Amino acid sequence: MGPKAVLIKGGHLPSEQLVDTLMIAGGEEMQIKSTRIESKHTHGTGCTMASALAVGLARGESTELAFSHAHAFVRSAILHAPGFGAGNGPLGHSAAWASQKV
Repeated sequence: MGPKAVLIKGGHLPSEQLVDTLMIAGGEEMQIKSTRIESKHTHGTGCTMASALAVGLARGESTELAFSHAHAFVRSAILHAPGFGAGNGPLGHSAAWASQKV
């Protein structure tokens, strides 16, 4: 019963270095550090990260590998954002997916 892990995204913190953290049941913690990508098109990063993590787990990946793949996918989706709208636009999910070696 209950969650096996909790994901904490670091993208909203005011820093050039971002830290995404995965707290795993039993006290284990995994962090992925990366540099901020300057883009206003980041709408949906949390939902995308959680969904990509779930896909990795459903594919049978370890929690750690699924987290790493999800993080890479979100970074790619930010880099491939289509640039829609004047505000925070969506990520480039399809371009990011196509660029991944699935």
